[in-house]
Amino acid sequence: MLFETIAWAQSTSSSGQPQGLFDQVLTNPIVPIVLIFGVMYFLFIRPQSKKASDHQKMLAALKRNDEVVTTGGLIGRIAELSDKLVTLEIAPNVRVRVERNQIAAISSYGRMPRREKGEQS
Repeated sequence: MLFETIAWAQSTSSSGQPQGLFDQVLTNPIVPIVLIFGVMYFLFIRPQSKKASDHQKMLAALKRNDEVVTTGGLIGRIAELSDKLVTLEIAPNVRVRVERNQIAAISSYGRMPRREKGEQS
């Protein structure tokens, strides 16, 4: 009787195991982890790197008299450009130097009134 019980337990446990390679891959605990990292890459990392690439292209295309917004919220017109610094005119005769990386976007809030060359405030 005891032998029959042990034999029956062994036969049921061995038939419950996955038999093929495909079944073994699906039951491997590393597969869900890899899938989660793959989904996270496509949902978070890839869009962020694309956004950073677009920002670098925008910074490279800046030119004088572009109206921009800084990350601090200042809106001004570019008066001077260098490799690392940008001088913004935020009001007549008020200029602020900021790092080029701190330019967030080209402004879409409307244009500042442009001063004429001989005009003084």
